[in-house]
Amino acid sequence: MSLDDKIKAEAKKVEGKVEAAAGELTGDAELKAKGEAKQVQGSAMGALSDLKDKAGNLLDDLKHAAEDAVDSIKQKID
Repeated sequence: MSLDDKIKAEAKKVEGKVEAAAGELTGDAELKAKGEAKQVQGSAMGALSDLKDKAGNLLDDLKHAAEDAVDSIKQKID
């Protein structure tokens, strides 16, 4: 929906990549798993942001269609 949401999602994915890589390098399976989970969380956050954008666009389209329909009816009445 907002640029802020998209930035937060990407930041979470990057944080996860760094954490997973650190876990891989140090042999810390738990740290690696946490990093991978953060990557999934970031992807989900990005998908939610995209869904919000699409829902907002759909509502705008419906609003314009309703306004056009009302205008068309008014023209036919006049």
